[in-house]
Amino acid sequence: MIENGPEAISSAIKIFSLGTFAFLFAFLFTPALTSFLYKNKFWRKEVREKAIDGSDVVFFKKFHSDNETRVPRMGGLLIWITPLVVSFVFLALSYVSDNTIINRLEFLSREQTWLPLFTLVTASLVGLLDDLLQVMEKPKSKIFSPLWEGTKKYIGGGLSLRYRLILVALIGSVGAWWFYFKLGQDVIHIPGVGEFFVGLLFLPIFIIVMLAVYSGGVIDGIDGLSGGAFASMFTAYAVISLAQGQINIAAFCLVIVGALLAFLWFNIPPARFYMGETGILGLTTTLTVIAFLTNAVVVLPIIAFLLVLESGSVILQLLSKKFRNKKLLLAAPIHHHFEAKGWPHYKVTMRFWIIGVVVAIVGVVVQLLG
Repeated sequence: MIENGPEAISSAIKIFSLGTFAFLFAFLFTPALTSFLYKNKFWRKEVREKAIDGSDVVFFKKFHSDNETRVPRMGGLLIWITPLVVSFVFLALSYVSDNTIINRLEFLSREQTWLPLFTLVTASLVGLLDDLLQVMEKPKSKIFSPLWEGTKKYIGGGLSLRYRLILVALIGSVGAWWFYFKLGQDVIHIPGVGEFFVGLLFLPIFIIVMLAVYSGGVIDGIDGLSGGAFASMFTAYAVISLAQGQINIAAFCLVIVGALLAFLWFNIPPARFYMGETGILGLTTTLTVIAFLTNAVVVLPIIAFLLVLESGSVILQLLSKKFRNKKLLLAAPIHHHFEAKGWPHYKVTMRFWIIGVVVAIVGVVVQLLG
């Protein structure tokens, strides 16, 4: 449980100091990152023409200009490189320094943060591969050009949704195995009820939750929307872990929030870069791991309500078109629906941010009271 008195103040200072340090590092790192991305033209060379079901994306093309193809992807590099650098900087300093304050800021621990950091980096690297495949240009070499044309439908537009889901499931399988066999976790905590024994069912539950959270990654569709949404989610889990006395997890969450705030600084319209799969894949899988580490997976649909709303809108749209032969929404995901109704993109973003903060607070209250 949370510490009392001076210890609680010390823990709060630790996590907020690390969050601030992460923001400053990411803020200073971003100009070099954007220069690299623009110099190498790491943007999609073609505008998206088809929806997931193969239909035309009429409203998307109406509200998203061709100029957006000149905005590079892979802004998510900022989000996972920052925690990686910050964590190892303070780990290294703890080995070479006897300063109590510096040693106190070290937050890498086998029990709390090794697994989410490993997940963040591994999943982000998979997402980076997808982003790189999306920005690849046709080779000029006469030798490789035919090969490119033959494989373009498989890799030219990035990894297909099927392959990405398989890779997320594999990451989830490793996480589930670790939780069940290494950490001995075979229960789900239900606020207000207690521990609910699930036994071996814990393995598929973990994988399904990770896939479900990843499906909400379609929220990355308007400048600044995903950054603000994920910032509120990770802040909520920082509060929950702090209340549980899991200080290093709380620190890790706020380091991610610090990176997200720096990302938002440069992603306010017009965006300097897009988050891309290297950000979305890392954030969604890591959010799942933290939810299980804090025994707060039941409130995850509340805290991550925006992800549920976004992925749910896509599923309902597809089902409606399949069984009713007409759309339920003007466009999906739902943030494009509001754009199609005439809302400016900044209004959609800011209202979604407000919803994200409110549901995050509700989720934290339900977890702590339970």
